[in-house]
Amino acid sequence: MTVEYFTLVCDEVPHDLVLVHPGACPLDVAQVVRRLTGLSLWRSKVLVDQAPVVILDRVPEEIAESAVAALRDAGGRAEVRQRPEPHSPGPVA
Repeated sequence: MTVEYFTLVCDEVPHDLVLVHPGACPLDVAQVVRRLTGLSLWRSKVLVDQAPVVILDRVPEEIAESAVAALRDAGGRAEVRQRPEPHSPGPVA
């Protein structure tokens, strides 16, 4: 019986966009969240009120960085977090 190990390699590591704080005007931030996610304004406002919350998950770094800039322009505090690499489940039999 031979044991084989597989290592998955991907060129781009996914990132999460996290809204840390909605700032002084949460409605402006909710409008940006609406544009980013396609949610309704009401659902975007609910999401903003739950900060800290992940707004976008598993997106390329460039998209996450531009979304952070848009949220900061609206008055919110946001950050990009790199997804941790999944651990290897072990040998495949």
